[in-house]
This record gives sequence, structure tokens and C-alpha cells, in this order.
Amino acid sequence: MDLEALLRCLGTGSCVVTQLTSGLIIGMLLFLIASGVTLIFGVLNVTNFAHGSLYMIGAYVALTLYQASGNYFVAAIGAALAVGLLGVAFERLLMSKVYGSNVLMQLLVCYAVILICDDLVKIIWGPSGLSMGMPAEFRLPPLRFMGGVIPPFYLFMIVTAAAIGLVLWLVIERTRFGKVVRAAAVNGPMVSALGIRVNLYYAAVFGIGSALAGAAGALAAPVRSLTPGMGFSILIESFIVTVIGGMGSIVGAFVAALLIGFTRSFGSIGFPLFVDGVMFLFMALVLIFKPSGLFGRPHR
Repeated sequence: MDLEALLRCLGTGSCVVTQLTSGLIIGMLLFLIASGVTLIFGVLNVTNFAHGSLYMIGAYVALTLYQASGNYFVAAIGAALAVGLLGVAFERLLMSKVYGSNVLMQLLVCYAVILICDDLVKIIWGPSGLSMGMPAEFRLPPLRFMGGVIPPFYLFMIVTAAAIGLVLWLVIERTRFGKVVRAAAVNGPMVSALGIRVNLYYAAVFGIGSALAGAAGALAAPVRSLTPGMGFSILIESFIVTVIGGMGSIVGAFVAALLIGFTRSFGSIGFPLFVDGVMFLFMALVLIFKPSGLFGRPHR
């Protein structure tokens, strides 16, 4: 551990700005992915272990659309929509067949999808790593604040992810669609008895969750290397976020994602060899003292 280096960083404005920006980027990407995981679990009571593969596909689709159109905004929106539609097909054709079944069966279905997606990516885009590079729209002079440097694309990532999270929360909490979704999460058969086609809402929720993963992949494509299987590591971190924040809680996913993001950014200076250990320690403490998560509702 190098706590002296961490204290020096905290006393330097440029270092604090740089690490805060890095933490926000990591946290917001994790939030987009984890919010999709927690939304699907909260409504469908299904843990989508294939969510990381949807993130990976979103990054590759964004790269392809950017190369075809030359416009990053078109590529990002197109990737989110494409992965959302893929998520609907995944839910209707596969996941809907294992609702209410053993968790192991759901895990096997998701694991099969992970293997299929990894092989399809190798066939279509090749096994070697790819890079989108910085989009032309964001090749601008960096912003300077307190001696720190903030690339414009990083600011765009943070603001976009926060805006998506706010819209998602408003849709779930303030619209009729959200009310039906929350009611279906509590008692799906009763909602169906009222004449509402619950299956369509399930598919829509799965599609929205998948679109969030696709959007995260599109946002990460310019700053991350694209490789087959790239969704596995971020899937683990997104599950840590959902456990800490509470399964089914969008606000909990947001708070926990920021916590993990800042732990990664500042921990890389103070305790670089124990960053993962600290994240799992947070998760263990939450499971011990508040198993439902910081913002989750305890099961009755």
C-alpha cells in the first residue's frame, strides 16, 4: 500500500480532478450496465448472466456503424437500439422459457448465450483486438479545471450516462408504463388478470435493460480496446454494484457504481494491488450487515 502517494494526490488539485473524472467514467459505465441487470431482476426475477455479452456486442456494433456512417452519435444510438432488439429476441425465444425454473437452468441458458456471442464476435470481427479511436466530433482541445485536464469525450460520457439514468428513473417512477412494470414485479398474474398483456411488458423491460448495456458498450468503444469476451470482467463488477446497491433499485445501482468507480480510481494510487479486494470487501460487509443492499427492499 502507498497511502503517502494517495495523500499527495488528495492535496493536488490536478490529481484530484483527474482521478474524480476517471472514477466518474468507470462509475457511470458500471451504472448503465448494473441498472439494466437490476431492472431485469427486479421485474422478472431473473439474473441475466449474459448481460456482459450485450455490452460487448454494443461496442462492436457501435464500431461498425461508426465506420459505415462516420457519425458517432448515429453509431451510439444505433448500437443501443440494435442491442435492445436483440435483448427482446433473447427474452422471447430463450429466457421466457425458463421463468420460474431453477436458477441453474437460467444460468445454463445465459452461459450458452455467452459462448455463442463470443464465437460470433470472433467470426464476424475477428479474434484480435480492435479500436475505434476518438470520434471526430470530440477531437477538441481538452477542458482545464483546477490544473486538471478533462477530455471533452469524458465529459460527454459522464453527462450522457447520468441523463440516461435520470430518464430511466422517471420512466419507472412517474409513468403508467412504470406503474404497470412495478405492479407486475409484485404480482404478475394479478396484473395479467386485469387484461394487461404482461408478457409484452416483460419483453419491453428486457429490451430496455439490454439497450442500457448496448449504450454502455457504445460509450466505452472509443476509450476501450474491443476484444471477444470483454464483457466478462465488467459483468462481475456490475453484479458487485447490484449487490451493494440492492437488487431492483436504480438509485442503489447509481450510488454503488460511483462508490466502486472512485474506489478503482483512487485505489489505483493508494493500494493498486488490493483494489479488487476492497470492492469484494464492500460487498461482503453489505451482505453481512444488510443482505438486501443499501437501497434494496428486504424479502418477506
